[in-house]
Amino acid sequence: MKDLLLALVLLLLFTELSTAQSDTTKFKRTRQQDTTGYSHGWTPMGTIGLGLNQVALSNWSKGGENVLSITGNSDFNLIYFSKPWLFKNNLSFSLGSTKTGSGSFQTNNNAAFLENVLIRRVGWALDPYIANEVRTGILNGYDYSVDPIVQTSAFFDPGYITQSIGLIYDRPMVSSRLGLAFQETFASRFTQYTDDINTSESETFKFQTGIESVTSANFVVAENLLFNTRLRLFSAFNQLDVWDVGWDNTLAAVINDFMTASVDVLLVYEKSQSPFTQLKEGLQLGINYTVF
Repeated sequence: MKDLLLALVLLLLFTELSTAQSDTTKFKRTRQQDTTGYSHGWTPMGTIGLGLNQVALSNWSKGGENVLSITGNSDFNLIYFSKPWLFKNNLSFSLGSTKTGSGSFQTNNNAAFLENVLIRRVGWALDPYIANEVRTGILNGYDYSVDPIVQTSAFFDPGYITQSIGLIYDRPMVSSRLGLAFQETFASRFTQYTDDINTSESETFKFQTGIESVTSANFVVAENLLFNTRLRLFSAFNQLDVWDVGWDNTLAAVINDFMTASVDVLLVYEKSQSPFTQLKEGLQLGINYTVF
């Protein structure tokens, strides 16, 4: 919990120290200064969000328990465009914890994501690209369905790094790429994500070569309503019948200059994590600050 509070405090300090604030009452499209839809030079974009949900009961005859839920997220993008090169970078964090009744705080949101994509515009419908992606949890993760609880992950344990090269269709509102991918999985204590069951040793590193597809889109549904979606698929060549799936969807509405409401739905299937499809849904009303 101390790590979560520290992260949230740092997010708030960063917000206070940032002096550039844009109008968040509308979602604005990227300035159309080129046929590609991207502005020349560097374009930074960034938002920080904080949500708090609390229910306190005292001598409440209708039943129920006290609930405290804290969530924090940040999303930063830095785009550079100078013909024929386009360089897109994204860094995002999400943290969340919930306390019910007299129980302890339980982590319910815990992820860090970094993506770098370099594209060369060649005048075709599809352009060549190279990309790098890093995924990890930030705080310790636990399985709360058993008693006592069991730790299942830690920072970069496991951690995923994926490099890919291929062809991409990219515009400011829609991007879709397909390419040859190299995925490295790192672990230290939690080797269930990296272990090869065909050997007697417990491996802490797994290397896979395969196919990766990433499609993302953002649509301005209304003046103050934005829908974001991102679907990632990966399959190793030695098991093309098994695909890792990550599908993240967010519908966000700006209420006023600093308050937003959002619905998030995340679907994950990774056989190394669980034989079952994982689903997370969240409804949040909180403070949102546009840094850039």
